[in-house]
Amino acid sequence: MTTRGETLRLATRGSDLALRQAETVRDALSSRRLSVELVEVETTGDQIRDELIHRLGKTGAFVRSLDEKVLDGDLDAAVHSMKDMPTERPDRLVVAGVPERAPAEDVLVTPDGRSLDELPEGATVGTSSLRRRAQLLAERSDLTVEPLRGNVDTRIEKLLAPSLQREHQERHEAEQERKGEAGGDVDEADETDADSEDHPYDRTVEEWFDDLTELERRSMGRDLDVEYDAIVLAKAGLYRADLTRYVELSDLDPDRFVPAPGQGALAITAVDGDLALDIKERLDDPQTRVETTVERTILEELGGGCVAPIGVHATLEGGVVHTRVRVLSRDGDEEVSVARDLPAERHISAAQDLAAELADRGADDLIAEAKRETGGADDDAATAREEDDA
Repeated sequence: MTTRGETLRLATRGSDLALRQAETVRDALSSRRLSVELVEVETTGDQIRDELIHRLGKTGAFVRSLDEKVLDGDLDAAVHSMKDMPTERPDRLVVAGVPERAPAEDVLVTPDGRSLDELPEGATVGTSSLRRRAQLLAERSDLTVEPLRGNVDTRIEKLLAPSLQREHQERHEAEQERKGEAGGDVDEADETDADSEDHPYDRTVEEWFDDLTELERRSMGRDLDVEYDAIVLAKAGLYRADLTRYVELSDLDPDRFVPAPGQGALAITAVDGDLALDIKERLDDPQTRVETTVERTILEELGGGCVAPIGVHATLEGGVVHTRVRVLSRDGDEEVSVARDLPAERHISAAQDLAAELADRGADDLIAEAKRETGGADDDAATAREEDDA
C-alpha cells in the first residue's frame, strides 16, 4: 500500500488528450488522499508521425514507452487509453485500475452537422483505423476513405482547414473590393452595403481573424494534401479534449459501427503488488472492468487486432453482458458478426467460447486474409491499436 506522504509518479503521454485523461486519474486519486505527480513520456507513436497506426509495430505504439518506465522503476504507474493496449502484457505488469468508462461509440465529425447518409456520393472521410474504414465501406461503398493521423485536435484542424481558408479568401476579396469602391480606405465604404449581396461581411478580415480560437488559427496555416468532408473519431476523446464546440457530431449506431475493444475506457498499469492493489481499491469500476475484460478476451482469442478490422462492444446489465462482435474484411465486403448475451458470473470463459464460435464461422479466414494482405505480418500480440483518440 502507498503510505501517507508518498507521491505516486504517474506516466502519461504529452498530448492534450492524454494529459486531460491523466488529470482525471490524478484528481480521482488525490480525492482519496494520495499525492500524484504527472510525468510526460514520449512514445514511439509520438515519434513516428508519418506512419499509419497499424504499421507501427507489434507492441503498442502509444503504450510500450510508458510501461517500460514503470517496469524499470523510474515511475510508479501509467495511464493509457485501453484500446491502445496490446492484449499481451509483460509478466510483472497488471492493469491495476479501470475507472468508469466514458461513451464507447464512434461519431461522424463534420463542420456542418451532416450525417453519414447526408454526405455526397464519393465524399472523402478521414480515418487511419482499419476497423472504421471497413465499417464505413460496408455501409457506403461509394465513400473515399483517406488516412488521417495526428492528435485529436490536429485531426479537427485538418477537417476545418479548407472551409476556414476559403472563408478567409472570400473575406479578403470582398474587403479588397470594398476598398476599391471607397478609394482605397475600407472605412469610407458605404456601411449600408455591408450586409448586401455584394458585400456580405460586416467585419474586416483582421477583426474576423482576431475572433478565431487558437485551434482555428492553426487550421488556417495548414497545407493539406487531402480535403476531408468528414472524419470519424471516438466520442469519448472529443468530450475529454473539449473539442465539441468546434464541430458538429453525428452519432454512429454502435450495432453497425461496433467500437474497438476498450474504447472509451482508461487503464492504469502498475507492477503487480501492493501498489497495484491500492490503485484498484481506489479507482476500479466493477462494471467497466467486466465489460472491457469481455471485449479484450474476445480480441485476444481471435488475434489479428492490428491487421484486421475487429469491433467488440460489451455492456453489463444485471447478470448479463450484452456483447456485439463484428469482424470484417479490410474492404468491408465480407464479415462475420454476432450479438450474444453472456452470463456475467463466467464472463471470461463465455467470451472465450464466443470467440471460438466466431473463428469457426469464418472470422479466422478473414483475419488470415488480412495478414496475407500485409505481407504475412505476425500478430500474436493481438493488439487493439487504432487511432489514438480514446
